Amino acid sequence: MSNPNSPSQGQPAEGRKRVLSGMRPTGKLHLGNYMGALHNWVRLQHEYECYFFVADLHALTSDYADTSQVKQNTLDVALDFLAAGLDPEQCTVFVQSHVKPHFELPQLLAMITPLGWLERVPTYKEQQENLTTKDLSTYGFLGYPLMMASDILLYQADFVPVGQDQVVHVEFTREVARRFNQFYKAEGSGPRAQGAEILPEPQVLLTPSPKLPGTDGRKMSKSYGNTILLSDPEEVLRQKIRPMVTDPARIRRKDPGDPDKCPVGDLHKVFSSQETLAKVYDGCKTAGIGCIECKGWAADAIVTLLAPIQERRAKYEQNPALVREILHEGDRRARARAEQTMQEVRPAMGLTEDLTGGAAPGEATQ
Repeated sequence: MSNPNSPSQGQPAEGRKRVLSGMRPTGKLHLGNYMGALHNWVRLQHEYECYFFVADLHALTSDYADTSQVKQNTLDVALDFLAAGLDPEQCTVFVQSHVKPHFELPQLLAMITPLGWLERVPTYKEQQENLTTKDLSTYGFLGYPLMMASDILLYQADFVPVGQDQVVHVEFTREVARRFNQFYKAEGSGPRAQGAEILPEPQVLLTPSPKLPGTDGRKMSKSYGNTILLSDPEEVLRQKIRPMVTDPARIRRKDPGDPDKCPVGDLHKVFSSQETLAKVYDGCKTAGIGCIECKGWAADAIVTLLAPIQERRAKYEQNPALVREILHEGDRRARARAEQTMQEVRPAMGLTEDLTGGAAPGEATQ
C-alpha cells in the first residue's frame, strides 16, 4: 500500500499498455465486486497504465428519478477502491462526471451509431424486464452501451478487464471504434500521422470470476439483498453467514453432506486455505462437523481477508481531505488524457477550433 498520508499520484511507467474500467456507485461494495473485479484491478495496476473510475453518470441512466444517494454512493465506492488496494501512486482513480469529455464523446459517437446496434445489446432488454419498477424507456438508458463504449475509447484503452458476461459490451465498443475509423482519420496535427486511425479497438482481459454465492445461496447481488460488504464489521459478517442455506441433504446433524452442493462450501473454495478446505470436505462428507462449525470457519477466512481492507478504509475515512486530494489529482490526470483523444477526434469530425479560449459569451478572455 502507498503511504496513506501522501496525496500525490505518481505517473504511470512509460510504454505500458493502457487499461480502463469502472463501477457504478450503487452503494458500498461487496465481496462479489471485490472478487469479480477489484481483486484483479489491484494486480493490473502494477502491470499496465490503469484508469479506474466511479461511473456516477451511469447511475443516472436507471436512478434518474431519485439521485439523493448518488453523491454518498460515489464517495463510498471511491473509499472501497482505495481500501481494496488501488494505489494512487500506481493508477489513476477518478470520478466520471468530473471529466467533461465523458459528456462530449458519447454525443459525437451517437451521430454514427445505428439505433439497431443499441436495441440489440442483451442487457438493454434484460434490465427493462428485470427492473419493472423503473421507467427505462429513456434516451439515456438506450444509450447506456454507447456511454460505456465512449468511456473506453476516450482513453484509447488497449484492454478492458471484464467477466464473461461483459464481453458483449467490449465487442460493441470495437464495432463503434471500427465504424468511427471508417468515417474519420487523423488530421496529422496530433501524435498520429495524417490518415491514421484514431480510436483503437480494445481487447478483452478476461477476469476469472469465482462462483460466489450470497447469503441466500443465489448469486451475490445488491438487488437480492444478500451481500457481504467489504466494510461489514466482524459481528455483522458472522450474523449474515450464520443462517446461510447449506446442502439440503443435511437435514440432521448426523447426515453426511457434500460441499460441492453447498453455498458455504463455495465460500470455502474461494476464501479458505487448502488445509481448511480439506477439513471441510472430510468433516462434511462424514458428518464429523456440523454446519454451524463449517460456517464459522468460512467467516474466519473472510474476516482475515477483510481485516487489512477495513484498516485501510478506516485510515482514509479519518482523512477526508486526503481522499478529496486523491480524487482531485485523479480527475486532473484523467482529464488530461481524455483531452488528448478529443483533440484528435474533434478535427477529424470537422469541428472547428474554439477561438474564444473557452470563455463564455460576454466574458473577457485572458
